[in-house]
Order: sequence, then structure tokens, then C-alpha cells
Amino acid sequence: MQVSILGTGLLGSEIAIRLKAQGFAVSAWNRTADKAAPLATLGIRLSQTPAAAIADADVVVLLLADAAAIAATLFTDETAPALAGRVIVQMGTIAPAQSRTLSERVAAAGGAYLEAPVLGSLPEARDGKLLVMAGGDQALYERCLPVLEALSQAPRHIGGVGQAAALKLAMNQLIAGLTTSFSLSLGLVRQAGLDVEQFMAVLRGSALYAPTFDKKLGKYLAHDYASANFPLKHLLKDVRLMEDVMGEAGLDTALLAAVAAAAERAIDAGYGDADYAALYEAIGQGL
Repeated sequence: MQVSILGTGLLGSEIAIRLKAQGFAVSAWNRTADKAAPLATLGIRLSQTPAAAIADADVVVLLLADAAAIAATLFTDETAPALAGRVIVQMGTIAPAQSRTLSERVAAAGGAYLEAPVLGSLPEARDGKLLVMAGGDQALYERCLPVLEALSQAPRHIGGVGQAAALKLAMNQLIAGLTTSFSLSLGLVRQAGLDVEQFMAVLRGSALYAPTFDKKLGKYLAHDYASANFPLKHLLKDVRLMEDVMGEAGLDTALLAAVAAAAERAIDAGYGDADYAALYEAIGQGL
């Protein structure tokens, strides 16, 4: 099976490498060609245009920044005709309504569309342990399973188009919320002169514990957020998207607005490309 990856940022590159290692013929396109160049040394074919990448593929995997970037890439006069007969698998984080619109536009161009956002980051992509949540036609999902199972130990078919996108936003809200809450508690612990390990021992023994707290603890203590698996600027993009979607659903988004404001303060302080744990600098350190 020939798979083309559109968008070779941090996650897109790792997914391309993983699929190549699992025996797929892989090609890739990235808007900034230089960023995709290292993939060529691994036997991944680099396409000069999105249309060329799509024309090469049975399955096209989208890992682009947002719905606007997807539309600008897929639906040009050059690219749209190449969609006919292709399966488009959208793995980024977009709104449910945006995903449904993309599905309609791909179908109108003669293609088939499956949303399959993922939970996990670079280590999980390398090891084939991403959590894949798929939304769309059951038969199309089963057709795409060879690709999905190369990336995930247990991909899930969630429901129709838009439902997996909604679940992904619900999960990313927990990423933002847990990071914010832990940063505030850790900030108080350190300000009060308490022993951090004593705090963690109590926390680990309680129902309040989440593994992400230990996973990120070293970054908070060292104020070192380099080697980002998920940059803070991308978390802010997702939080703003959550505000829109959840607000339209009639949910209270005040907490999301506060998280977004904290993320903006940290980004203004230079942490935009840093790991999202840099939220601590705004919340636990009082930026």
C-alpha cells in the first residue's frame, strides 16, 4: 500500500518514519521543503507538490496545522482533481464541524474521508503506540486498518465523522487542564518551602494522581522545556479551538479562557516553541 503524508512537522515526520519501517511505501510533502529533506535519507520519497503526493498514494494522511491549512492544500485547482479515488485520513486536531465540511468536500471531489485524530506524541509514534480515534464509515475504517494498526496497538472506531474530532478535543482539554492544575499546586508547594518529593509521595498515593505529573515533573523543577514533543503554541491553538467548539455547545469555557491567557503570557515570554509544560512558568511562577 502506498501512503503519502502531507505535513511533516514533529508528529508527521515520526509517522512517516514509522510507516516506512512497517513496510509501507511512503512519500511525503511539506510546505517548507527543507524540513522534510531528512526523510529522503530513510527511503521516503519527497513530493514537490501536494497534487504529486496525492497522485502517488492509495491513502493520504493529513498532519497539517489546522482546517484552514488543509483546505488551502487540498482544494486548489491543481490538487482537488487528484483526490478522486483516494482515501484521505485526517489525523490533526480540528473541530467536528470542520471535519464534516472536509468530508463533504473530499466526497464532492470523488475521494473518501476518514477522520483519525491521535493521542500521544513522538515516543508513541515511534513505537506504534498512538491512541487512534477514527470517525467515519465503518467499511472505510476497516479498509484503513493496516495503516492505523501500524501506528496504534488498538485503534478505535468512535462513530461518524465529527465524533472522533470531538473526542480528541475532550482529551486535549484534559491535557490543558491537568497541566494547569498541577502547575498551580506545584507553585504553591515550592513557594511554601515544602519538599517536592513529599508532595509527590502524597499525590501518588491518592486518587488525584495522573502519570503525566511525574512525566513532566523534571521539566518544571529544572525550568527546562526543550525537546518539545508538543509545543506550547500548538496547545494554545487547540485551547482556542476548544473554546469555540465548547462555547457553541453551550458549555462554560471560563477555565479554557484562563488557560489560554496563561499560555499567551508564557508565549510572550519566549516559550512558544517549548514543551507545553512551560505553562508552569505562567501559572506556577506567576508570569
